[in-house]
Amino acid sequence: MPNLKTKVSFKGTKEQEKELVDFIRAHSQDKGSMMPILQKAQEMYGYIPEEVQIIIAEETGVPLSEIYGIVSFYSQFTLNPKGKYQISVCLGTACYVKGAGDILDKVCEIIGCESGSITDDGMFSVDATRCIGACGLAPVFTVNESVYGRVDVAETEQIIKKYVAEAKGS
Repeated sequence: MPNLKTKVSFKGTKEQEKELVDFIRAHSQDKGSMMPILQKAQEMYGYIPEEVQIIIAEETGVPLSEIYGIVSFYSQFTLNPKGKYQISVCLGTACYVKGAGDILDKVCEIIGCESGSITDDGMFSVDATRCIGACGLAPVFTVNESVYGRVDVAETEQIIKKYVAEAKGS
């Protein structure tokens, strides 16, 4: 079982930093450039940690608090790295009343990772999400691009264990 890792150390490279700084310098004078800059950072690093936000703040002159506000507001951005297997459990109303909370608990138990975290081997990340627009399939969870609906805790356990076995084989 992987162990919970609450703080993942930043592993950005000097090459990535140079590429990001070059992108910022090429676009920082454009009106509305912050979103494309943040999207580029998310694309490059897979998430936007504090270290990357500081680079953006220093290069653009925008206060770090404002950058953090944007990153934490928009769901397209994440402050935490994601695993090879990204698990999202919908906790919207329809899913929640049909047992999604128990499904989230089971997923976390199986992979050994709290919601909003990543396992120390980087294989799994788990997030509780709000409505994903599949209320007719409630309760719903996803693993990467695969959607699993109308599942119970036992089915969820079988599905997640399949991914754990696959991860051990890779």
